[in-house]
Amino acid sequence: MDRVFGAGERVGVLTAEPLGRVLDYRAPEGGCGSGDFVEVPLGPRKVLGVVWGQGDGSFDMAKLRSISRVLDAPPMRDELRSFLTRAADYTLTPLSAMLRLATRTPGLGAAPGTRRIYRLAGPAPNKLTDARLRVIEALRDYGGASVTLAELCEAASCTASVVKGLVTLGVIAEEDAPRDLPFPSLNPAGTARLMGDQVAAGDALVAAVAQGGYGTTLLKGVTGSGKTEVYLEAVAECLRHGRQALVLLPEIALTAEFLTRVEARFGARPAEWHSGVTMTERRRVWKMVGQGAAQMVVGARSALFLPFQHLGLIVVDEEHDTSYKQEEGVLYNARDMAVLRAAICGCQVVLASATPSLESWVNADQGKYTRLDLGARYGAAELPEMRAIDMRAERLAADRWISEPLARAVTARVAAGEQALLFLNRRGFAPVTICRACGHQVGCDHCDARMVEHRFLKRLVCHQCGATKPVPTACPECKVEGRMAPVGPGVERLAEEVTARFPDARVAVLSSDLFGSARALKAQIESIAQGGADIIIGTQIVAKGHNFPLLTLVGVIDADLGLQGSDLRAAERTFQLMRQVAGRAGRSGERRGVALLQSHQPEHPVIRAILGGDEEAFWRAEAAERRAAGVPPYGRMAGIILSGPDVQKVFDFGGELARRDGPLRRIGAQVFGPAPAPIARVRGRHRVRLLVKADKGVPLQAALAEWVGQLKPPANLRVAVDIDPQSFF
Repeated sequence: MDRVFGAGERVGVLTAEPLGRVLDYRAPEGGCGSGDFVEVPLGPRKVLGVVWGQGDGSFDMAKLRSISRVLDAPPMRDELRSFLTRAADYTLTPLSAMLRLATRTPGLGAAPGTRRIYRLAGPAPNKLTDARLRVIEALRDYGGASVTLAELCEAASCTASVVKGLVTLGVIAEEDAPRDLPFPSLNPAGTARLMGDQVAAGDALVAAVAQGGYGTTLLKGVTGSGKTEVYLEAVAECLRHGRQALVLLPEIALTAEFLTRVEARFGARPAEWHSGVTMTERRRVWKMVGQGAAQMVVGARSALFLPFQHLGLIVVDEEHDTSYKQEEGVLYNARDMAVLRAAICGCQVVLASATPSLESWVNADQGKYTRLDLGARYGAAELPEMRAIDMRAERLAADRWISEPLARAVTARVAAGEQALLFLNRRGFAPVTICRACGHQVGCDHCDARMVEHRFLKRLVCHQCGATKPVPTACPECKVEGRMAPVGPGVERLAEEVTARFPDARVAVLSSDLFGSARALKAQIESIAQGGADIIIGTQIVAKGHNFPLLTLVGVIDADLGLQGSDLRAAERTFQLMRQVAGRAGRSGERRGVALLQSHQPEHPVIRAILGGDEEAFWRAEAAERRAAGVPPYGRMAGIILSGPDVQKVFDFGGELARRDGPLRRIGAQVFGPAPAPIARVRGRHRVRLLVKADKGVPLQAALAEWVGQLKPPANLRVAVDIDPQSFF
């Protein structure tokens, strides 16, 4: 409960510093209240904190230091403090780390004022140095957003004098602007043109938002069925009631097209929150959300921790997407945390997907979530025809991956002025570089992972730690020259084959590692959507909600790729990815799309389910297997990841932990391991995993906390607990 503390009273302040507890301070002159953002002395420094409530009284009152000042920011609401506390308890994360997620914004304590910003103001001279050209391109990339001198210099990799020179020439304007302006008002009065199933679904969501209170709805619609327009009706209703809306997207590259649709619907652009936004803009969004001056936020998973004042709706678009799971630092699933935050603040959640996660499907099947279905594509568009190409019957050369049937289909579509997409979920040129003299495979020096050749970069890259090295001409092991060979295809190698096979076609490669910024990736996607390429080659980034009107053919190069390994979600993820990428074809309705899946095992149950189109049968079968095995969503799991530089110490600690499993046995849980992680060394640290499996309703977190708390890890050994792990790498 909120409380006001008079000057000199003992108060508890939570900081984002890794101390593991709330600290006692004296309230400042003028007092303070629960939730106030404050600056407090901590050792020789002053750090940001939040008044969490009454101090615990364990520290001598006479020695207490005073809060330095109360910041000029709306207090953190009780709802958000409760959310952070419960999220910390659920994920077994220190509360200070959760607070860091909610305050990860520069300059929160800065007083209101002006800032100097830069924008394009006049035509560029014909002759420009490379540095000046980079500055102009950077400003164009920002698309009119507020840019400070520091941000512009960083984006353009130049010094301040380069920018100042363009100001002198009149190419760039330098001006003072108020900090943190409110966002323009969104007008919810308009109506969308809904058809068929969309009308009933839109009415149901509008009614739920109008009624208020907590509720979660699974909005399941085939690709191209208009899920976005339906849930934007719920956003409009939320705005009509004077409440704020949050829409989470799994990929930054999706925001450009989505923001355009929002602007067309509501007459203005909403606030954006993701890693591609400048620090200046992040501060503005944080401040305006806290003041209620940002009605709608479109963002990545961390937007869940913004200080909303009147949150009325959370939409999780592509709710099945694995990028909603944070795999480093604080380990949480944004989909699940969205439901938790909505339950605490009493608002509606919409989980939208063409291929929902099994967890959401089961919750809807059991009546915990409302389910709304959109069974047909919008307007005249039809679902794509799906066929398998049996690669066992094809006679391909060892360095070729496009079958003749797929090549003929690509030729026909390009000749008709349409686009074809070739999908391969492997970044880089080749996943392995091998010596044909001795068989050595080039690995990372810091990880137990093979290095991937990236020919565009002319480097080998480790996809675990990011380390790079030149492509060797001689074998690092046997020193023989000229026998190093790339093995297997990545999208860059596929692009070489496409360029050679279709020399007159315009080819575009979409892979996240090929773009220096989110803006560059957005620009490429917009160019493709406007017809700027004939053949698109892409990784899973192309499966996430993009709309390419001319795209009528999807070719999946290796449909079997995701079926390998022992991940319990392998079948689910392969099904989702194949259905999603196939759904890119034929969305405009001009011509029915076709999806061709190259497979060496077309009789595999997952491939047959993808081709058959009976999604409900697939989910029922998958659910039955999970139920029989007692694994999520019918059981609970937690991963314990131990890492350290000394492999023996890591294993010894894991073994001792496994032997002391009494707290887990008391709730009927099982411990598996310790065992080397599938990637057993990352950044020079050896990784060992233990897996805990328990029944659905047991108090797992309390037992895990007691279990892990029995042993103090030795120096330089880290222990991470992953509740509800999504991957097992």
